[in-house]
Amino acid sequence: MMGKLIFIYNADSGLFNTMTDIAHKIFSPQTYSCNLCALTHDYFTVRDEWKAFIAGLGVECEFLHRDEIKQHFPHLEIALPALLRQDEGEPHLCLSAEAINRCTDLAALKKAITESCLGEIR
Repeated sequence: MMGKLIFIYNADSGLFNTMTDIAHKIFSPQTYSCNLCALTHDYFTVRDEWKAFIAGLGVECEFLHRDEIKQHFPHLEIALPALLRQDEGEPHLCLSAEAINRCTDLAALKKAITESCLGEIR
């Protein structure tokens, strides 16, 4: 079965939360809690380079927010942001919050995903 990647942001969904996140990234980027968001989004939109990377992966990708994770995986207890890989059954962690937070730019994040998560998924 072709697997999928599940990206989980350390941010909540919804318009109010999005507006709060934008303000936080503008006024206090050094304290923003989601490096996955910071690397893949500018203030208002998803970065074109990130969109192209995701489109080129050739695997299904799902994007969830912190407040949505319990609906999908109620028993999952992990630090966020995170990247999961789901081949069959329950997903497993393939890129931890620590690994994502070590990425200093989008190129480093893309490299970490390619090396740690894609393996035999394709």
